[in-house]
This record gives sequence, C-alpha cells and structure tokens, in this order.
Amino acid sequence: MIAFSSLANPAVFLRLTRRVLPWLGAASALLSGLGLYLVFFVSPADYQQGETVKIMYIHVPAAWLAMFAYMVMTSASLGVLVWRHPLADAAQKTAATLGAAFTFICLVTGSLWGKPMWGTYWVWDARLTSMLILFLLYLGLIALRQTMEDSPRGARIAAIMTLVGFVDIPIIKFSVDWWNTLHQPASVLRAGGPTIAAAMLWPLLIMALGATALFLALHLMAIRNEILRRRVARLTLQAAAAGEEGGAAELLEPAQ
Repeated sequence: MIAFSSLANPAVFLRLTRRVLPWLGAASALLSGLGLYLVFFVSPADYQQGETVKIMYIHVPAAWLAMFAYMVMTSASLGVLVWRHPLADAAQKTAATLGAAFTFICLVTGSLWGKPMWGTYWVWDARLTSMLILFLLYLGLIALRQTMEDSPRGARIAAIMTLVGFVDIPIIKFSVDWWNTLHQPASVLRAGGPTIAAAMLWPLLIMALGATALFLALHLMAIRNEILRRRVARLTLQAAAAGEEGGAAELLEPAQ
C-alpha cells in the first residue's frame, strides 16, 4: 500500500496516475453515456419548461464543477504556501484552466436556458454575477501564471490570490438565499433533502458523476504534463549550463 504522504513525490504520482487514468476515463464514458440515455429517453419534460429543462443536465454539473475546481485550487494553494511543494503548485496551476472551461460552459448553458424562461440571455442576477466573477478570477489567475512563468514568487502570489478569491464560492452557493434573485433555491443539495423529482434527479446525479470523473481524469493528465514539462525545462537549462561551462573551459585551456 502506498502511503498517502508518498503521493507528494512526483515519481510516485506519475506511476500511480498512469494506472488510475484509464479507469477514470472509462468511468466518465460509461456514466456520461448512461446519463445521456436517461436524459433523452427516460427523464420527462418539465410541465412549464418543456424540453428546455434538459439543458439542466449540462448546466448544473458544469456549475458544480466550476466551484469544485476552485476548491481544489484553494486546497492546493494551502499546500503551496505551507509546504511550498511543487506538486501542489502544479495542481493549483492546472486546475485553473479546467475551472475556467467549466465556468464558461455553465454561463453559456445558463444563458441558453434563461432565454425562454426569462426572456433574455443575461440579467445582473446575484447568482449570474458571482459566477461571472468566478470566471474572471480564473482568467486572471491563468494570465498571472503565464506572466510569471514557473517562479516561486509567482506561485505564492497565485496561491494568495486564490485564497482571497475563495470568498466568491459561498456567495455563489448562498446568493439565492441571501438576495432576491431569479434563480430558484437549491433543489438537490439542501438541508431538507432534494425536492426535484426522482425521474430527473437520478439522470442529473449520474451526469454529475460522469462530469466529475472527466474533471479528475483531465486534471490528473494536466498535472502529469506539467510535471514532465518542468522536468524537461530543468534538464534543458542544466544541459545549456553544462555546455556553457564546457565552452568556457575550452577557451581557458592553453594553446598547444
């Protein structure tokens, strides 16, 4: 059994994830396939929204994963600031791109879903605005990492910004309870239990599990690529430094 602490070793991480990735990919494909079958052939249309309610099966998992990705980044940022571990930095950096992608999907599908219900693609609703802020946070963190490359200072600044931005996550979650918004209150993750019909709940949960498996697979792949990219960059710098030292030694040798 591999000790949990040993997963922080990049070599162990690469070996373990090479075994795990095929299973995550298969789980994502099977769950998503089953979920789509239930969505289009089993789940009923809504009595008010009709077939447009089926946008929910993409929109809601995307919203959950948009927030989940930021929580992953927050946990990794603590690892960067407390232990200054490069694997935590790689996890924080790579999760930002995935989080931005899922947030974008959430915003687009939400706009498409809102048009027939609200008569417009966009309103400055508390939930929509806070989700847009999350998207901008992701873009800002991505731009910061690209500007400062792989410097330790850049990693620390990105980690601090991530922790500061975490305040947006509870705002997104509880905005429908704190303010008068167009969004309905939570109907799945709520204290009194789900209020959504079982015929819609199960396809939604299966789609969410499939999307989560996809996120985990993509995130692990991205971390692996980041580890290998940094390793290649380090070896390239070492080779260049060795070449310069060799050239300088040749210049200092006395002529025969």
